[in-house]
Amino acid sequence: MTLYTNQTGKLIEVKEKAFRLEKDIQNIFEANLAEIMGLELVKREFTIKNKRIDTLGYDAQACAFIIIEYKRDKNVSVVDQGFTYLSLMLENKADFIVEYNESLKRNLKRDDVDWSQTRVAFVSPSFTENQIQATNFKDIAIELWEVKQYENDSIAINPIKKSVAAESIKPLTQQNQSLKKVTEEIKVYTEQDHIAKASEITFELYEKFKAAIMNLADGVSVNPLKYWLNFDKGSLTLASMEIQRKKLNITINKKVGQLDDTKSLARDVSKIGHYGKGDYQVQVEDDTNLEYIMSLVKQVIQK
Repeated sequence: MTLYTNQTGKLIEVKEKAFRLEKDIQNIFEANLAEIMGLELVKREFTIKNKRIDTLGYDAQACAFIIIEYKRDKNVSVVDQGFTYLSLMLENKADFIVEYNESLKRNLKRDDVDWSQTRVAFVSPSFTENQIQATNFKDIAIELWEVKQYENDSIAINPIKKSVAAESIKPLTQQNQSLKKVTEEIKVYTEQDHIAKASEITFELYEKFKAAIMNLADGVSVNPLKYWLNFDKGSLTLASMEIQRKKLNITINKKVGQLDDTKSLARDVSKIGHYGKGDYQVQVEDDTNLEYIMSLVKQVIQK
């Protein structure tokens, strides 16, 4: 992607500026971890069993730890290193709990963490085609994030999405016990996992609402979690959707008192248990109010 400035009607290219050190990338991410990845920063340079983790984060929605590594070297196997870190965490769960509690002054317990949602993220200015293909499995808990900086102090961050036709990595790990153990304990949820719960009518309904939400703005993506799907624009969750057999529960990411709902269609779920991010929820069994519900979701973008 080429960037230009347009101040006088003539386009002037903004040139990419290389990062001098991996630490420069790390500083950017750690200072903005909530905005970029929706994570809490737990620890910088976390050392365990003679291995150093660049950044340890925590995903409050998934209730899971996330390991982040920064790379300028293209000639590394992100899959091998990723599985090493996943194994390290699963074999030393107590150490991660202790670090979280000491660093953030909290009282997180082992059972509060969903270890099946553990993942590793690699951040680099670019990845090779081999690295991208090696992680293009629907159930591999390894993410790739590209970050670039430009001469006008702009930063571009792009999470690399897996292809729709991505296959399972499990057949490739059956002959390696350590890899097999990781893939058996960690579950990467997909959109298909959630769709499988729906009837044919509800599936069609989901497709309509999905398309409508994704058309609200550029760059909206579907991110499956264990119990629901998030519709995110960057680090901002617009809405969450729980697919049931005969209905959809759509949670709108607005705090109590901040949603302009003239039809009083959304109910306040701030004080009751619910899936998704936000304090308002709409139960949907047909598409009668689709456009109106989209006007509610759009308020999240407009703030």
